[in-house]
Amino acid sequence: MKRDKCDECGGKLSKKNVDYSLFGISLGSFPAEVCQKCGETCFEESVSKQITSRAKEKGLWGLSARTKVGKVGDALDVRLNKKIVEFLGVKKGTEVLVTPVSRHKIEITI
Repeated sequence: MKRDKCDECGGKLSKKNVDYSLFGISLGSFPAEVCQKCGETCFEESVSKQITSRAKEKGLWGLSARTKVGKVGDALDVRLNKKIVEFLGVKKGTEVLVTPVSRHKIEITI
């Protein structure tokens, strides 16, 4: 079914090539429908599969991981899984900056 209006705001849709990045790494430019009013982007299923395939090729698929806060002495720690460590290129002893973004989100800068 062809859509002509945005599901989010009712704005007009136009076809464009959209640059798609995952974790700050470009996966390329892909065709999409983009709302001219709110900017909502929608990819067809076949394009979404291409994006997923490209992410897997680049080793970016499945990098997100759940973990639990642990305790070491009087301090708390957060463990990073092997795939994230390899992606980031960090090693034991690497100094990082931990910044609260909000009460429910932190940012770690290497």
